[in-house]
Amino acid sequence: MGMKVLARNMLPTELIRFKQTGKTITILTAWDSISGALVEAAGADVVLVGDSLSMVILGHATTLPVTLQQMLYHTQAVARGFTQPINKQPLLVCDLPFLSYQCGEEKAVASAGLLLKESYAAAVKVEGAEPEIIGVIQRLVRMGIPVMGHLGLTPQSVHRIGYRRQAEDKQSQEQILSQALALEKAGCFSVVLEHVPDSLAEQVTKQLAIPVIGIGAGKSCDGQIRVTADLLGLTSKQPPFSPPLISGRKIFEETLKEWIQQQHLLGENPTKQKSQQEPDY
Repeated sequence: MGMKVLARNMLPTELIRFKQTGKTITILTAWDSISGALVEAAGADVVLVGDSLSMVILGHATTLPVTLQQMLYHTQAVARGFTQPINKQPLLVCDLPFLSYQCGEEKAVASAGLLLKESYAAAVKVEGAEPEIIGVIQRLVRMGIPVMGHLGLTPQSVHRIGYRRQAEDKQSQEQILSQALALEKAGCFSVVLEHVPDSLAEQVTKQLAIPVIGIGAGKSCDGQIRVTADLLGLTSKQPPFSPPLISGRKIFEETLKEWIQQQHLLGENPTKQKSQQEPDY
């Protein structure tokens, strides 16, 4: 059964107005109801349920293993964490995972349609700008499905390009600019630009009428996106362009260790344990 469709004020096209008015766009990732509640309370304009959850939450080495059903499951959970009325919630975008859109337009429409039909996601994100992907984007947009593009370091292509910085030479920079313009022409409402030279990101941002969202692409972009778990220091290894703001993993580990040690001490001191017990009613 599909979700009940409710009106929302934060449409994908609203981000274009943000660019026109000079408002910086902020995007954070989420993967469950707790992280969804946190990033909503923090004031993110957009919440992305990224396929990075394959690594951050599910423990895989890459983003490739996560399935469409898992992306749907986590998107539903994130939305359950939102506490504001639907018209005040951040825009919810979901990544289309590997092989859910690369195998043709029909499958792509079915995959994206499922996410929008069975969750409160209002848009999807796809990687790349090859001719086949451009065709998919055009088809999705014609079907009323908003699409966010993604260029530069595209994690679903890890076995071909690795996790290194992209577009280091002039030819590849010209290709990125050409691809970004193609994504805009195909109907994308924004483009994520990951791990590319700052000068290239600035050029792309100036050339496009749609917002360019950077991650490891300098400060000249129209907005910034980060993996929330990286910012909070919850992952074992962060990318060089996203250093942790706090040592979350260390804080949590030390807090839990302290609690466990307290329980051990209580077990060794029955008198103290009795005094620590909740009173009888």
